[in-house]
Parts: sequence; C-alpha cells; structure tokens
Amino acid sequence: MSSNKKTMVPSAREAMNKFKMEAANEVGVNLKQGYNGDLTSKQAGSVGGQMVNIMTPVRTATYQRASRTSMGHFQAITYAATITA
Repeated sequence: MSSNKKTMVPSAREAMNKFKMEAANEVGVNLKQGYNGDLTSKQAGSVGGQMVNIMTPVRTATYQRASRTSMGHFQAITYAATITA
C-alpha cells in the first residue's frame, strides 16, 4: 500500500481532521492544529486506535443450541462481526 498524504476527496480532509480531534478529546490527548511531534507514541496510538474503534464497531450475537454430540447438552455459540463499508 502506498503511503501518500493526498486525500482522494479534498473536502474529506477537513472532516477527517475534525474526526481526529474528537477522537483525541475522547481519550484525553491534547492535539493542536499543525505539528504534534511532542506527543508520545502511546498518545498518538491511542488516538488512532480510538478512530478505528469508532469506524469499525464489533457486533456480537450469542445463543445456545443443542449439542450435536451429547444428548441433553447445550453449546454456547458466539458470532462476532465487524461492520465494513
């Protein structure tokens, strides 16, 4: 994957900056406009991690069904899914 900073949709840059600021505020990191090189790796990673968590929430569903191998027993089945566009 190439690493360029050119936004495919120019109007999306402002929205992404706003989204990044909101995610930083949620995790308690003080971002400022422009250069943020004074942040630690942990702080910068927590902002990116928060953005990913918001963009791709995980949905789970759990139910029980009769065991196929042991009569009278039940198995717990859990499905985990992420929503992608």
